[in-house]
Amino acid sequence: MVRCGGAALRKYGNFIDNLRLYVRGGTGGMGYPRLGGEGGRGGDVWFVAEERATLKSIRNRYPRKRFIAGTGANSSVRALKGEKGKDCEVHVPWGISVLGDDGKQIGELNAAGERFLAARGGLGGSLATNFLPCKGQSRIVRLDLKLIADVGLVGFPNAGKSSLLSKISHAKPEIANYAFTTIQPELGKIMYADYKQISVADLPGLIEGAHANKGMGHKFLKHVERTKQLLLVVDISGFQLSTKTLFRTAFETILLLTKELELYKEELLTKPALLAVNKMDLPCAKDNLNELMKQLQNPQGWMSFYFLECIRTMKG
Repeated sequence: MVRCGGAALRKYGNFIDNLRLYVRGGTGGMGYPRLGGEGGRGGDVWFVAEERATLKSIRNRYPRKRFIAGTGANSSVRALKGEKGKDCEVHVPWGISVLGDDGKQIGELNAAGERFLAARGGLGGSLATNFLPCKGQSRIVRLDLKLIADVGLVGFPNAGKSSLLSKISHAKPEIANYAFTTIQPELGKIMYADYKQISVADLPGLIEGAHANKGMGHKFLKHVERTKQLLLVVDISGFQLSTKTLFRTAFETILLLTKELELYKEELLTKPALLAVNKMDLPCAKDNLNELMKQLQNPQGWMSFYFLECIRTMKG
């Protein structure tokens, strides 16, 4: 099991959902004082959303993570107006938020083909600048990826989310009978007979305290933000992360998942949500389902009992 855990960590290390880059617009071209010629403006750096792009491919192709646009052409006797420098286009995945080095969002790209001006080129030399060129804008930015999907599968580890995704789509996520099998978001597409498609994201299992960034809480929860609808996947037999943690019934699991979403970002509760009760082939599943249905029909009464039990356990 330890070996599997190590493999999982190494595999997660291959998935990148944020990347820090240096971008700089090109310097403008020199002016031509004697004839009043203007140098060309420096090129711009653009982020362009592309469906097949990944942050991993950017890191591998550009290990220095520096993107600099071309310098504007100098003014000359043959061309008093210098040509603009060559733009630098960086193909990024859609679902990207662009953050400044201070962590504040300065842009986002939500669909293929959208463009964001990351660094503007400098002005060419002219009378206003004493015919001297200006340097281009330079800054450090961070690309933060949040998956965009029609449906996001949310649940505790080993609830059966990956199995469900593999049955309803062409995705082939890793499936095993131990917790944290899914250690990176997996995206699958469902194709209907009328050629309509919906995308489904299998999000890594949460743990109690994920909202406070326990485990890799924020790394996983942020992918829920851009899904249009949530599907809570719950093991009918309940959940226990380890022998050192409390056993949670299916009803308690639903309460905890909802609470983690609320504590991370309250507006997540406004998303449409469905419940998928899983592993109904296990022994006592029907009895557990009957119990769950009673609890769901009168949630307030059972929630009071549940929280009293939690307090009693903490005092013990």
